[in-house]
Amino acid sequence: MNLFAEAIAWMLAPAQWTGNYALPKLLGEHLALTAISVLIAAAIALPIGWVIGHTGRGREIAVAVSGAARAIPAFGLMVLLVLLLGVLRIPEAAIITFVLLAIPSLLAGAYTGLEAIDRRVIDSARAMGMTEWQIFFKVELPLGLPLLLGGIRSALLQVIATVTIAAYVNLGGLGWPIIQGIPLRRFDQVLAGAIIVAVLALVVDLLLAAAQHAAVPAGLRPPRAVRRRSAAPVAASAPA
Repeated sequence: MNLFAEAIAWMLAPAQWTGNYALPKLLGEHLALTAISVLIAAAIALPIGWVIGHTGRGREIAVAVSGAARAIPAFGLMVLLVLLLGVLRIPEAAIITFVLLAIPSLLAGAYTGLEAIDRRVIDSARAMGMTEWQIFFKVELPLGLPLLLGGIRSALLQVIATVTIAAYVNLGGLGWPIIQGIPLRRFDQVLAGAIIVAVLALVVDLLLAAAQHAAVPAGLRPPRAVRRRSAAPVAASAPA
C-alpha cells in the first residue's frame, strides 16, 4: 500500500509535468506511435481481410500468417530490425514491429466480420440486382462493423501495451519511467509508469467497447423487454 501511495505521489509531483520527459509529452509520444502503427497496419490488413471475407478464399493462409505473426516476440523483433536497418533507422524499426503486431487482430476482425453474415442476406442483395461493390458497402460492411471494431480494439490494446518497449531504443513513450526506474531501483516510478499505461489501455478499451456496441445495427439488437426478461433470472438467483 505504501508503494502504491508513493507511485501516486510520484505521478502528481510537479517535476513529472515539466521538461523533456514530462508525463504529457510521454503520453503524446505513446499515442502517436500507437496511432501511426495501427493506421499503417489497418491500411495493409483491412483490404486483405475484406477480400478474404467477401470471396471466401485465402482464409487458411490468413490464419497461418496471423498465427505466425502472433508468435513473434515484439522486443526481439525490434532489436533485430534495429541491427538490420541500422541505428539511424530506429523509428522505422519500431514502427514495423508494432505494425506486424497489429496486423493479425485487424485481419481477423475484417474477414470474420464478413464471414459471420448470413449468406442468405448476401444472396438476397444479389437477387435485387446489387453489384459486388454495393453489396460490400451497403450490406457487408455495416453488418460486419461490430466484429471489425473488435479487431481494432484488440490491436490497439496490444500496441498500447507493447509501445512501452520503444523507450529501450530512446523513442520515448510511457515506457520511459519504467525503463529508467528499473536500474535506479525506483519502484515507485516503475509502478507509476505501469499504472499510467494500464489506465490508458482501460480508457481506450471502454471507448471502443461503447463504439462496438453502438455499431450493432438496430434491427439486430434484442428488444429491451427481451433483455430484461433474460436478466431477471440472473437477478433472482443472485441472493442464493
